[in-house]
Amino acid sequence: MKIIVDRFVSDAETTISQVSVDGSFVCFGLEDEFRAARKRDETRVPAGTYDIRLRAAGKHHQEYRMRFADIHRGMLHIQDVPGFEYILIHCGNTQAETSGCLLVGTGAITDAGNMSITSSRIAYRRLYPMVVGAADEGALKIEFIDNDR
Repeated sequence: MKIIVDRFVSDAETTISQVSVDGSFVCFGLEDEFRAARKRDETRVPAGTYDIRLRAAGKHHQEYRMRFADIHRGMLHIQDVPGFEYILIHCGNTQAETSGCLLVGTGAITDAGNMSITSSRIAYRRLYPMVVGAADEGALKIEFIDNDR
């Protein structure tokens, strides 16, 4: 199973993408901006393909165990990103909430200087059950594509 993150617009702080699973659109994504040299908590994941596993530790895991008790089995943790660690897929609506992670939402506002996504919890509830089994089995990949530059 594969998640595609197709980055289609960005500004000085934010990147917006379309997120699909096995070729079907699921939601929008929001990340930090592109930087040639990584700046901690302010740089998006480099384009490429990575594995996703479940991470059952940390503050997000504890929070999501309560917030999404009916579906949560661990955080979607993007593996082996050079120079990054603990890159997750989680809820949030603005660049201030990313810290290098991928946020998901049902809608996107793409006005330069004011980019955000909407209804993040709804999008997370849509995406997570589709992919959690594959992540648990070690059969989930994510590909980030830069069509915004």
